[in-house]
Amino acid sequence: MEKIIDVKNKKLGRIASEIATILQNKKSAYYDPRLAGSGDVIIKNIDKLDISLKKKEQKIYYHHTGYIGHLKEKRLKEFYEESPKKVLRKAVEGMLPKNSLRKKRLKRLIIE
Repeated sequence: MEKIIDVKNKKLGRIASEIATILQNKKSAYYDPRLAGSGDVIIKNIDKLDISLKKKEQKIYYHHTGYIGHLKEKRLKEFYEESPKKVLRKAVEGMLPKNSLRKKRLKRLIIE
């Protein structure tokens, strides 16, 4: 089962939570939390995703390199200009359960 979603003029958080529920297969009658689920989610028009200007300035992503004092930060605005696909993937990843099925579910997310 393939689900195609057009994200033109839709909010980042709303669409990420919808994608996360589909990847977990929660909308199916055969939902089982111990299974990864089935079917792909295909995302279209990622460039036209709606993110407010205030959110772009205030939201900060942190990344630690592993060395002492090397905590890197990047604003959503810079991260979105670099790659809008990574922004959506990171939002969906944060909404999936933190367990061994997370990677399997994220592999079924296709962003065009």
